[in-house]
Amino acid sequence: MKKFYIFAPLINRGRVPQNLIKKIMSVKIRLQRHGKKQKPFYWIVAADARSKRDGRYLEKLGTYNPNTNPATIDLNIDQAVQWLHNGAQPTDTAKAILSYKGALLKHHLDGGVRKGALTQEQADAKLAAWLEEKSGKVTAKKEGLSKAQQAEKAKALKAEKVANDKRAAAAVEAAKVEEVVEEVAVEETVAEETPEVVAEVAVEETVAEVTVEETPATEEASEETEA
Repeated sequence: MKKFYIFAPLINRGRVPQNLIKKIMSVKIRLQRHGKKQKPFYWIVAADARSKRDGRYLEKLGTYNPNTNPATIDLNIDQAVQWLHNGAQPTDTAKAILSYKGALLKHHLDGGVRKGALTQEQADAKLAAWLEEKSGKVTAKKEGLSKAQQAEKAKALKAEKVANDKRAAAAVEAAKVEEVVEEVAVEETVAEETPEVVAEVAVEETVAEVTVEETPATEEASEETEA
């Protein structure tokens, strides 16, 4: 199968007849996976239909990155159309990409030019008008996505602010409750200590009364002794 690959440069230059290409190999335009796990990145390639999906290829035609929104596609339209002219068959995904970028339309218009249905200038004008319209749609989609993202971001910020306000209010309420609990604890402590103070005062008053009563008797005894 390796000998088939020597024809690739000649095919790219249009030096190999289409019927010979079909006899040499069946060419597929398909995606070849690259990138990281769960973040695939694809090359758009023209390859022998009998080769492995991620094996050797005849020519790299572009890239496809589905990780962006919208997906990012970089395609060499002229080379892709040349392979289509030579009989290459795109897979379903590759066909959708070629259609999205206008390669299938260019292939169709080139067929009309070869048949004499329209001139090359007319074909180019039709393709340019289609590409301009497509570009406008893509730009509108990007702007719509940007506005949606901004609205989603504003919504998230608003929700975060509401949550922060609730947390702040809860913290203030908790501080008030803590103050009330501290005041109640102080009042209870004072209430517990008050009976002891009253008892001490009562004892002191009792001692004072006893002292006053004992003092006259002592003075009388002193006077008798002197007499």
